[in-house]
Amino acid sequence: MKFGAIDIGTNAARLLVGEVCHDESHYYVKKISYTRIPLRLGDDVFETGKISKIKLQNTIDSLMAFKLIAGIFEVEQLRAVATSAMREAKNAPKVISKVLQNTGVQIEVISGQEEADLIFGTFMLLDFDKNSSFVVVDVGGGSTEISIFENGMKTAAKSFEIGTIRLLKEKVDESLWDELSYWLKENIDFSTDHQLFGTGGNINKIHKIIGLKDKAPVDLKSMKKLYENLIDLSVEERIDKFHLKPDRADVIVPALKIYLHVMNEINCDKISVPKIGLSDGMIYDMYQRRTKNQID
Repeated sequence: MKFGAIDIGTNAARLLVGEVCHDESHYYVKKISYTRIPLRLGDDVFETGKISKIKLQNTIDSLMAFKLIAGIFEVEQLRAVATSAMREAKNAPKVISKVLQNTGVQIEVISGQEEADLIFGTFMLLDFDKNSSFVVVDVGGGSTEISIFENGMKTAAKSFEIGTIRLLKEKVDESLWDELSYWLKENIDFSTDHQLFGTGGNINKIHKIIGLKDKAPVDLKSMKKLYENLIDLSVEERIDKFHLKPDRADVIVPALKIYLHVMNEINCDKISVPKIGLSDGMIYDMYQRRTKNQID
């Protein structure tokens, strides 16, 4: 069964067409088609509190394109969710209504907690010790979701309004960094080692820039070196030197700042990059629900 997952984020909108497959050892999400459009809803929302008419039209056009692509692949189900920017937009109900009217696609605005839960759903398909202690950090344009697991059991999870677009717009109060640090120290058992996982488009790109093999973690030293190399460059210089897209070249530095902050606070010298995200979690969730309904 093929499913279509539309993730309308603060920085970009994405469509993943995929299916859940399994081999002798485990299930996994097979990615069939991936399309990304840099909508940048956060540019409007974090400045004016609303989504502009231009961004609304761009959203309608993007979702119509996504719907057509999903149709070509004959997906069984298409689901669209929106995260941080849409959560805060004062005119979100109007935007959702207009999108539905023009495309037939119903957008669900999900909480930071549900966002983290969907991402983690796919995590359990990964090949690692599920009974270990680990931390999952997902950095987006509007928020950062962190989940803590001690001995395989989730003990804490929280969404922080610290994101790459917010940082670019200087909309993150210094107290939020202190809140994040305090929360980590209060909720992590520092008597045991934790594996750190990073998700999101920026950590995937960081992993690629550093030139690591698929399963190789990124070490703290390499992260700091890349941050230092990028921070003094203009966006145009980053595009030219590191072959980045314009909408990645500006957000990658604040993303590095967030990941480095978490790594320093939990005394972690490397971060694993499974290259999964919200859309993967949505595919797996739709598969599970469809399978359960068929059994029932």
